[in-house]
Amino acid sequence: MAEKLRDLSQPIDVALLDATVAAFYGTGSKEERSAADQILRDLQNNPDMWLQVVHILQNSQNLNTKFFALQVLESVIKYRWNALPVEQRDGIKNYISDVIVQLSSNEATFRQERLYVNKLNIILVQVLKHEWPARWSSFIPDLVAAAKSSETICENCMAILKLLSEEIFDFSRGEMTQQKIKELKSSLNSEFRLIHELCLYVLSATQRPELIRATLATLHAFLSWIPVGFIFESPLLETLLKFFPVAAYRNLTLQCLTEVAALQFGDFYNMQYVKMYTIFMMQLQAILPPETIPDAYANGSSEEQAFIQNLALFFTAFFKNHIRVLEITPENRAALLLGLEYLIGISYVDDTEVFKVCLDYWNVFVLELFEAHNQMEPAAAVSMMGLQAQMVPGVVDGTGTAVQQRRQLYSGSLSKLRMLMICRMAKPEEVLIVEDENGNIVRETMKDNDVLVQYKIMRETLIYLSHLDHEDTEQQMLKKLSKQLNGEDWSWNNLNTLCWAIGSISGSMVEEQENRFLVMVIRDLLNLCEITKGKDNKAVIASNIMYVVGQYPRFLRAHWKFLKTVVNKLFEFMHEMHPGVQDMACDTFLKIVQKCKRKFVTQQVGENEPFVSELLSNLATTIADLEPHQIHTFYESVGHMIQAESDNAKRDEYLKRLMSLPNQKWAEIIGQASQSIDILKNQDVIRSVLNILQTNTSVASSLGPHFFPQISLIFLDMLTVYRMYSELVSSTIAEGGPFASRTSFVKLLRSVKRETLKLIETFVDKAEDLPHLGKQFVPPMMDPVLGDYARNVPDARESEVLSLFATIINKYKGEMLEDVPRIFEAVFQCTLEMITKNFEDYPEHRLKFFSLLRAIGTHCFQALIQLSSQQLKLVIDSINWAFRHTERNIAETGLSLLLEILKNFQASGFHNQFYKTYFLTIEQEIFAVLTDTFHKPGFKLHVLVLQHLFCVVDGLTEPLWDATSVPYQYTDNAMFVRDYTIKLLGTSFPNMTSTEVTKFVDGLLSSKHDLPSFKNHIRDFLVQSKEFMAQDNKDLYAEEAAAQRERERQRMLAIPGLIAPSELQDEMVDS
Repeated sequence: MAEKLRDLSQPIDVALLDATVAAFYGTGSKEERSAADQILRDLQNNPDMWLQVVHILQNSQNLNTKFFALQVLESVIKYRWNALPVEQRDGIKNYISDVIVQLSSNEATFRQERLYVNKLNIILVQVLKHEWPARWSSFIPDLVAAAKSSETICENCMAILKLLSEEIFDFSRGEMTQQKIKELKSSLNSEFRLIHELCLYVLSATQRPELIRATLATLHAFLSWIPVGFIFESPLLETLLKFFPVAAYRNLTLQCLTEVAALQFGDFYNMQYVKMYTIFMMQLQAILPPETIPDAYANGSSEEQAFIQNLALFFTAFFKNHIRVLEITPENRAALLLGLEYLIGISYVDDTEVFKVCLDYWNVFVLELFEAHNQMEPAAAVSMMGLQAQMVPGVVDGTGTAVQQRRQLYSGSLSKLRMLMICRMAKPEEVLIVEDENGNIVRETMKDNDVLVQYKIMRETLIYLSHLDHEDTEQQMLKKLSKQLNGEDWSWNNLNTLCWAIGSISGSMVEEQENRFLVMVIRDLLNLCEITKGKDNKAVIASNIMYVVGQYPRFLRAHWKFLKTVVNKLFEFMHEMHPGVQDMACDTFLKIVQKCKRKFVTQQVGENEPFVSELLSNLATTIADLEPHQIHTFYESVGHMIQAESDNAKRDEYLKRLMSLPNQKWAEIIGQASQSIDILKNQDVIRSVLNILQTNTSVASSLGPHFFPQISLIFLDMLTVYRMYSELVSSTIAEGGPFASRTSFVKLLRSVKRETLKLIETFVDKAEDLPHLGKQFVPPMMDPVLGDYARNVPDARESEVLSLFATIINKYKGEMLEDVPRIFEAVFQCTLEMITKNFEDYPEHRLKFFSLLRAIGTHCFQALIQLSSQQLKLVIDSINWAFRHTERNIAETGLSLLLEILKNFQASGFHNQFYKTYFLTIEQEIFAVLTDTFHKPGFKLHVLVLQHLFCVVDGLTEPLWDATSVPYQYTDNAMFVRDYTIKLLGTSFPNMTSTEVTKFVDGLLSSKHDLPSFKNHIRDFLVQSKEFMAQDNKDLYAEEAAAQRERERQRMLAIPGLIAPSELQDEMVDS
């Protein structure tokens, strides 16, 4: 049966094909399905299959079979159209058009075959992308003529036009070359008159709801780009506004009006916009009064909900582009404020998508008002902030008055907007305590990224609102807080959003006002905590107190009494067993200490000793109820405090006191081990060792080089334990086979090994200012760590060894040169054997191995030159292996390393022999990953490597080709590389003509010194080579997006409060 289907020399047996397709979609056995799948794949891949398509479509009654046939046809049209003879192309074109007309001319078949017709429409548009306008210039006139012949044909023509507009304007980037897109756009523009007349004619003449809806949908697709005369100098807008009050067309009309509202052409059509807005507002009030919006949404049908969503889109689009026009006359101003009232009402709707639309606009609206206010002269700005009631004479000029008038106009709306932001504030990242769906207060398990993005925008908007009127912001917050206290407005959600809002505006007030405000807020919150009963309630209040105080380091630094109260309150919360409270207390403690560390090591007025000393005396009781991971955070915090002490003797004494608990335990374990080594195999002991090491790592990370006395104390014992555990792991795996590596015992032992490496790496990393300190730890590690790595079985090798040595080389750079051969010998060959069997095993080792290689390539390049040619070949092969990974980090590390090595070799005396050996291999490998579809994220680096290769060619003095195997002698390397590249690409892309390939290669060579055009050239080639069709191509434009992000950060730094004080990387002056 299968053979009969696969033989395409005679017409295919349609009944048999139907049966195969049915088996594939059917409920038969797994074997039947996979056999059918195999046959269909073979047919799809057969280059002659498309010749059977018409025969199948005419004879099959099964919709899935027809779809299968159309899929085959679509891929021919997409990828092989230009290679087909003219008569075959015309045949396809006419056949598709005829079937569409035939099916859509009769109401019954049109409704019945709707899915099939839709698919045929898509195929027709694919054909158009190749044929129109050059080879099918009469397409639009033919279509319009056909549309006038029957209402159902007209409805389908609308669908085709809509598809065409979407294909060219919405989905074309990365699908067609820039030139082709331009050509199609101008054709559509020039022929739009006919389409426009058709739409208006239909809307005025027909009574059929389906046809009206189809026409409105098509208009919606065209409105964003058609020449404006068609909108404003024709009855189009009036027609749309006529349909708006009719419930059946309301949503589609509103979408069309939104497209019009989003257009901008200077002031020419201002009056039409005002007229459109005024009529619209009158009709809208009859449909939906503003005060009922949140309820209308909550109780509405899906159509009504969509209407409110579309309203949000309409208002935001209109105000973004035309709000100034409405500010001019009093009646327009009234309509404008009513519109803002509607939008604030819509912002209270309980739906995330609707809220996002509104929020984006509020952010833009408030930012614009804030910037105008910010650009005025400082004195005028100060007076407007309400800090000086009387006007400063002679400062406010004309622009000042205009700015003030706008603020006056919007002051009521802005005040309501502050309320909205406070009531709906999103949860910030630091808050770990949430309400679950059963109404219980629990610890958050997953971060919700959408909420974090929303918080960021809301926070920014509230900061601008706060700058525009600090008094109003403060009053609204304090009033809401007093309602929490007297119970009139008390609920978890109300308190949360209010406190998140208070925390979010940190840094936006002047210090004096901030101090006054916070004293009241913190006092009220502490009172609330005292008077409220119930575990859950207390947990919510605790979480809010911690969030607010963590956001205001400037205030805490200025008020020692408050700081001390807050820290003691945190210590109290560390004994609170409610889920999440302890975690948040430890996190907030760390955050506060990082910003106020000097306050804790200086003796404050009225105290007998510095706070850190008092803390160390009560250390054991403070941490008694904490889990190990919380204790580590606590130790890290105290490490920060100690680091702020400038007196060496005191600092060492504090460190000794801090580490006395873990050191006591460590000494006890080592002492017992010297009696009997077996004690170290006890699982509880192993856990203690792990915990002690983790505590050390936490302190090392915050104390930096001053951790030296502590690490010296335990270093040699730690290496002994490391070696012993390592041998234990190896012997267990050797005896128990691969399964043994997954037992909890081996996992525990390996955790200790990893933590040891992490501790050393953390110390080396932080002690960079004192290389002599860290360097002395390297020789003792050579055998226990490196030798051990080489000796172990693959499953027992720790990838952290690789990252530790990468860190050491990155820190001590050239000083490590003589150690590189030793490192190379220990890890290179044996790690490569682990990772080159496939792309999946040992993912950790992969990334860290290439990071180590990169460190050597960057800082100890001399060591690479001294390798034997076999070893160097291994290095280059392993780099090629790296960038073939689809795992993004590994591929990027490989490419960056390749670039560095290429640049270093170019500058060394060995560039001729290096490039002679590797130039062609590298070029071929890079083109391979550039043109397959799995490595798009590496695009920027692929381009840089190619650019480097093409530029380096001119500087090479020896030929790159092998004279014995190349019969033709080239005059120079550039000629040879050009020929080689043309051949390489010509064989890889048989679907491209040799002229296209040659043109591309010449373009590359001519633009090699100009990166942006070199890059665009490659982007166009990727589209032409048809490899990157119908996929997401945003990775090809990633670099441009990154530059935009950096500009945004610089803007934010300029406005007080926009980057939260707790996030600023400042050296806190808290003397």
